[in-house]
Amino acid sequence: MSSASGVNVEDRCLEAFQELKLKKKYKYLLYKLDDDNKSIILEKAVEESTYDDFIGILTSSGPRYAVYDFEYEKPGEGQRNKIAFYSWTPDDSKVKEKMLYASSKEAIRKRLVGVAIEIQGTDLSEVSYDAVLEKANRSN
Repeated sequence: MSSASGVNVEDRCLEAFQELKLKKKYKYLLYKLDDDNKSIILEKAVEESTYDDFIGILTSSGPRYAVYDFEYEKPGEGQRNKIAFYSWTPDDSKVKEKMLYASSKEAIRKRLVGVAIEIQGTDLSEVSYDAVLEKANRSN
């Protein structure tokens, strides 16, 4: 399945997502476009990480997509987990990169069944723990 931009999603991206979702094997997955901008590939699959470490990696290099197993405490209801999808395109990205990542996002997002929260980030405030927690508490 390709996107409006003609980009495909490699099978390993979806396999790793299933391992995160069903087996809790990974804490987060980092995806990027390959060097030819023809496929979305799995860049990194990390088994253990803090949220701060994840954000440090996500925001350290250009546009990326990511999935994070977000854990939080819901007052009166205890510990919760929600799978969050991130589309990270920093403000200082080139216009062409921003357009390519924006037009390719749905190619991967639609295939990741089970995502509960979607985060669009262009600066750190939009991907902060508190910003994601607010979205997690608003979703069912």
